[in-house]
Amino acid sequence: MPASDYVKGLRARVGHDLIMFPSVSAVVLNDRGELLLGQRSDNLRWALVAGMMDPGEQPAEAIVREVLEETAVEITVERLAGVVQHSVVYGNGDHCEFVNTWFRCRAVGGEARVNDAESLEVGWFALDDLPELNAFTHHRIRTALDDTAPAWFASPGDPLEWDGAAGS
Repeated sequence: MPASDYVKGLRARVGHDLIMFPSVSAVVLNDRGELLLGQRSDNLRWALVAGMMDPGEQPAEAIVREVLEETAVEITVERLAGVVQHSVVYGNGDHCEFVNTWFRCRAVGGEARVNDAESLEVGWFALDDLPELNAFTHHRIRTALDDTAPAWFASPGDPLEWDGAAGS
């Protein structure tokens, strides 16, 4: 994934050492109830649309921007679905901890297509016919679709059902 000038500046100072970043991801549904996914160019896995927040940006604003940048789909944020910290070590040795805030969103315009270098493919999938996804992605989908539950968060000391969330 191409790094922003902000991230490049931080990495120039700290090398591969740990950096904590705020990030966002979206469980985007269309009017047919299909889920928007992208196949990542860095690891070839299918995933929710996600990305890092820019300095000064609000989380909901960031996810609207990320979805549009990566897929050309315009969305509206329907609700906060959850927040969690997760660690990732990238292939180049960069250590990151992300505080990921995810949202349930609705597509309101645009047409799903690859719109930047972060994805190889973009598409809509029926919820009962999803490609292979990691446990963290399934967790975010499940919590975003549960209208009866409040936003999800990890309680102190609770073990998480996934170990790392690379490809989030």
